[in-house]
Amino acid sequence: MNNRERLKAILNYESYDRMPLVHFGYWEETLEIWCSQGHLSREEITGVADGNAKDKAIGDKLGFDFNYITTFTDNSGAGSLFPAFEPKVIEEFADGTYKYLNEDGVIVVQKKGVRSIPSEIGHLLTDRTSWEEHYLPRLQYSESRFDEHAMKKLAAESDTRQEPLGLYCKSLFGQIRNWMGVEGISYMYADDEDLYDEIIQTVGELCFKTTERILKAGIHFDFAHFWEDICFKNGPLVKPSIFNEKVGPYYKKITGLLNNYGIKIVSLDCDGLIDSLIPTWLENGVNTMFPIEYGTWQASIKPWREKYGKEIRGVGGMNKNVFACDYKAVDNEIERLKELVDLGGYIPCPDHRIPPDAKWENIQYYCDRMRSVF
Repeated sequence: MNNRERLKAILNYESYDRMPLVHFGYWEETLEIWCSQGHLSREEITGVADGNAKDKAIGDKLGFDFNYITTFTDNSGAGSLFPAFEPKVIEEFADGTYKYLNEDGVIVVQKKGVRSIPSEIGHLLTDRTSWEEHYLPRLQYSESRFDEHAMKKLAAESDTRQEPLGLYCKSLFGQIRNWMGVEGISYMYADDEDLYDEIIQTVGELCFKTTERILKAGIHFDFAHFWEDICFKNGPLVKPSIFNEKVGPYYKKITGLLNNYGIKIVSLDCDGLIDSLIPTWLENGVNTMFPIEYGTWQASIKPWREKYGKEIRGVGGMNKNVFACDYKAVDNEIERLKELVDLGGYIPCPDHRIPPDAKWENIQYYCDRMRSVF
């Protein structure tokens, strides 16, 4: 079997020859450290992106089979704004921090040399005027969103490709949250529900149309994938009933389209404690959670499977913190994963990108041991 066949067989509860070894990329700092330690060259880490040739080469050295987030989307990339805002520095301060406008139209404060999540201090999207001036024009469907050459190339390779390829269907709510901030989008629901609905509808319809256009190009995708990031460690950043009412129908519309094209595996990336939003996703066609954050609350596919049965699948749930420890810690983690793999419909994967404290040799050991165990 090749890795495309393995992925689909496992997540469809079919027989397979072995468990594929899956990862979710690396922090830039991690690659820099591995380069300084001599595991990788400067050439090998320059230009690494999810699923590209350099990403695959690094994965091969470590022992992984593929990066799960090997996906294709339109020219607007991870977001839906086309064109995105042009990032620009607004003000610089003596302590090395600077204020700038990012590609989402959000004003943030960042410090030079620091790559952590910046602090948001302002948003262009605040009301109907700013919506119609800055955002609505950037959320229109057009053929210029698509790379026709890339789509034809992928379509031609569809029957011979060995690695899984996903269709990235973007975000139906999390991206809007990014544009407005948690506080801004929460107040808008109370202050201007009509505009709140219009923004969700505009984004939902655009995601449907762009997904449909790519599917019509004849590319055979192995799965589809959404991104949200609308939860934190104690639960969702949106009321579940509101999310179900306002956003659920667009999930259903898009997943129905995917199913019509033979795409049955639909995954979703949402950080945080997601349990109260899972019913909406399952009811509207999303059947695979990725990642499954072990985190501070030790999330696992097991209680979800007990509650929802085989309707829910998972990719993730491997505690990547053991990569900073020793072989024994890695062995213990693999032992913990055995029970979860036995449930079926589940592929272990380190949650999120592998961090800078991860030891190269521990990851190689993990891959070797996983191959011998599964």
